[in-house]
Amino acid sequence: MTRLGPLAGTNVSELVADYRAGRKDPRRVIESVYAHIEAVSAKPAWISLQPLEAALLALEDASQSAIAKPLYGVPFAVKDNIDVAGLPTTAACPEFSYIPSVSATVVERLTSAGAIVIGKTNLDQFATGLVGTRSPYGACASVFDARYISGGSSSGSAVAVARGDVAFALGTDTAGSGRVPALFNRLVGLKPTRGLLSARGVVPACRSLDCVSLFTRELDEAELLLGICAGYDALDPFSRRAEQGAPLPDRPRIGVPTDESLEFFGDTESAQLFGASVDALRGLAVELVPVDLMPFRRVAELLYDGPWVAERLAAIGDFASQHPEAIQPVLRGILEGARRHSALDAFRGSYRLASLRRATEAVWESIDALIVPTAPTHYTLAEIAAEPVRLNQNLGTYTNFVNLLDLSGLAVPSGQRENGLPFGVTYLAPAFQEARLLELARRARGELPRAHEKPVAGQVWLAVAGAHLTGQPLNFELSTLGATRIRTTHTAPEYRLYALATKPPKPGLVYVGDGGSAIEVEVWELSEAAFGHFVNNIPAPLAIGMTRLADGSQVKGFVCEPYASEGARDISEFGGWREFLKQKSAPG
Repeated sequence: MTRLGPLAGTNVSELVADYRAGRKDPRRVIESVYAHIEAVSAKPAWISLQPLEAALLALEDASQSAIAKPLYGVPFAVKDNIDVAGLPTTAACPEFSYIPSVSATVVERLTSAGAIVIGKTNLDQFATGLVGTRSPYGACASVFDARYISGGSSSGSAVAVARGDVAFALGTDTAGSGRVPALFNRLVGLKPTRGLLSARGVVPACRSLDCVSLFTRELDEAELLLGICAGYDALDPFSRRAEQGAPLPDRPRIGVPTDESLEFFGDTESAQLFGASVDALRGLAVELVPVDLMPFRRVAELLYDGPWVAERLAAIGDFASQHPEAIQPVLRGILEGARRHSALDAFRGSYRLASLRRATEAVWESIDALIVPTAPTHYTLAEIAAEPVRLNQNLGTYTNFVNLLDLSGLAVPSGQRENGLPFGVTYLAPAFQEARLLELARRARGELPRAHEKPVAGQVWLAVAGAHLTGQPLNFELSTLGATRIRTTHTAPEYRLYALATKPPKPGLVYVGDGGSAIEVEVWELSEAAFGHFVNNIPAPLAIGMTRLADGSQVKGFVCEPYASEGARDISEFGGWREFLKQKSAPG
């Protein structure tokens, strides 16, 4: 796994809270970010960096405001097809490079909220590709295995967040560029409704379909950033005023593609993990509704096999004609193919889309959201090099149709492969339903399936019994390190649980052998590097030892120094921390 950066364990809101409480110095955090990027070598994730002095000056300016800024001192990255004043915008094409005098609207909104731009990140040239390899600045790889692609086109943004260079990043998403890299780097990838975030200051790919997207580690962060970034922009002709989305019902109807309409291109493990992701939903208060996905997939085929590919030529046609040698070879072939489409083809394509859209509209009458695999499989760099076009198209099977149909989308981690690479699903809904998707993902969070029953190489399983449980105040310390939940279980009946006098409140798990109880725990999986980072921040009287589970296996787990339990309330009778808190808060 790639070396983790200083923000690998950082939640945006927690970082701001630490600044305000004086627990962390924002200047030192920014300096550590630059030191890390220099140590790991900026390329290929980064194309350009804002000078450290400029970043510190921006931090000083933000600190002068009398208004508490919600993102004060939070470092972030910007995909290099989005303008940042004073930094070159290249769209991964050095000959195209220009230096804007003003930032893109979405960047201005973030910096006005106190966030600090660190620099510009790599991408598939002109945001055309889902692989992260079509760039003269180098191919990005998954942070979990350098043999595998990072996904694109927002490759550098995803890598920068996943390895902890920055707390969050901006990408763009026309055909999946903000969702596929999120999947391959175990991130949350929010693709908002078209026009909800202004695209002014964004180099267009398909201008009528382009969206600015967000890469975060947590759902709450995505929601926070969406609220800051969204807003009508009269200077962007494609900007739209937000509409009030319907809340998620108490018992939502979730569309599940029929087996006949799914395609995994021979990847049986992806198929298995998607099935397990759907099965995990059965434990929630939801109704699963079979959906024929074929009309959606027919729409996806229009994006590159139909006239919309000509819109990419419209975006950079003059430049491409004058500088053909500057265009990446695969992209050059795509643009040359676009020239065959006529105005007649464009009208015919729009008629075909209208027909397919009508077929999909009926689906939304019977469901509140749709779950799909984010991508059908995960390719190596070598596989993409051998077949760059066909395999790229395969990756867009479940993403290409989304913007053509004006849907909102949220990609989330949902399992792990045998080789340690992440798997993920995407929740989809009609336009302006981002809040619905975030709520659905929160309900499903934690029920992450696994294709294996023990840690794979380079991973550690950790049992938690208190404040790090799902929904508890310190759970973010796990999730922001890329940890994923394996299962909920119990310890062997050899432990006592005590309510400790700590802030926030925590229990202490103490091994006693005979006379003990079975205590509820969650088992989480994280990389060895992330585990080391996590252990380094555990305060006394807690420590890490070994915990015996109900099935007799042993995993790493929290232990409590015996002195801390002296005089503490024994709450073992409740069987776990959550049940104790529930009974404690019950009326009467």
